[in-house]
Amino acid sequence: MSIDITSPLAERMRPKNLDDYIGQKHLVGENAVLRKMIESGRISSFILWGPPGVGKTTLAGIIAKKLERSFYTLSAISSGVKEVREVIERAKNARLFNPHPPILFIDEIHRFSKAQQDSLLGAVEQGLVTLIGATTENPSFEVITPLLSRCQVYVLKPQNNEDLMELANRVAQCDKVLKERKIFFDETDALLRFAGGDARKLLNIIELVVNAEEGDGEVHFTNQNVTERLQENPNAYDKNGEMHYDIISAFIKSIRGSDPDGAIYWLARMVDGGEDPKFIARRLVISAAEDIGLANPNALLLANACFDTIHKIGWPEGRIALAEATIYLATSPKSNSAYNAINTALEFVKESGNVPVPLHLRNAPTKLMEKLDYGKDYKYAHDYPGHFVVQEYLPHDFASKQFWTPQENVSENKLAERMKSLWGNHKKY
Repeated sequence: MSIDITSPLAERMRPKNLDDYIGQKHLVGENAVLRKMIESGRISSFILWGPPGVGKTTLAGIIAKKLERSFYTLSAISSGVKEVREVIERAKNARLFNPHPPILFIDEIHRFSKAQQDSLLGAVEQGLVTLIGATTENPSFEVITPLLSRCQVYVLKPQNNEDLMELANRVAQCDKVLKERKIFFDETDALLRFAGGDARKLLNIIELVVNAEEGDGEVHFTNQNVTERLQENPNAYDKNGEMHYDIISAFIKSIRGSDPDGAIYWLARMVDGGEDPKFIARRLVISAAEDIGLANPNALLLANACFDTIHKIGWPEGRIALAEATIYLATSPKSNSAYNAINTALEFVKESGNVPVPLHLRNAPTKLMEKLDYGKDYKYAHDYPGHFVVQEYLPHDFASKQFWTPQENVSENKLAERMKSLWGNHKKY
């Protein structure tokens, strides 16, 4: 098949077989699981999960060609339930001429609604089609459970620098258009950094730089000319995608691990990627309560102040307040005793059920309630020395049950000592 030299470079360089396919050796390399399945001629439905530009669509096309199956494609962006049913009907008719089920490739399957996914389920269950889905989102969150249970999930990884340079050199040597220009990669740091593990982005950058060079002579790639041609960093951060959750996870774990440098780095990644500052501020409030807690109660106050500040000033100055709160939280002593206490109490409540409130802890706003001993024998703490008196505040069956266990830090040591002085042998602190 001839290649249209006017097509984009990414299309001209699209591999036609597994031997030309670069990367994903864990799936399609020698003796890899997916390659073995393809070579056997028997494949089941599966979902390809990975970031943009790693070859999901290309791999699906190669598989269909290798197996000589009918190949139907749907885009979740432009297809509805009607289009899904029409394709399935065509697939049924195709079975009359080929005993093997056709391949139905759905790009951006995570964008399919529940109704659209439901309309696929019967065809997949009956073996009318072999489904290959492609997604940049975690399928466990975006694909309905019945459909997901009938599909194997294969994870595609970002291209490493070795893979990207193999592709770049292949362009220089093999592309019908660019090989005439004599391309040299004198420096590659900027090229690889801007590509960010995305093969399609790499090809687009190469094409952009070459097209920007005047004349038909040699093209030398340097860090400077790549950076100059790209007016802004084609940032890999997707605030609506999987990386969004990965980076916020790394951010919170860096704070929890008391690493201000790691926390600031991940904060910078989010700021540079255009993350919603209120989202970051909310997570700081949660971290202050969950991870720092009683070891430094001021952390929650500062995190709340940061959240209020973000509401008032937004970007770009809001980054300063976020940085201040991030560093303060990362360098604070840590305790999750409050977090553990509420979780333990919730588990106990689920096990024990709705136990009645002891009579002495109930209010008695009516005469009838007084007659029923509501509030009887309740001891008003402020009437006693030190505003404290030993009294049971739990249901009688759970007397002396404890949920909060103080942890070893200056703040909670003081709290524990106070509880010991008040409760004595009644509670163990």
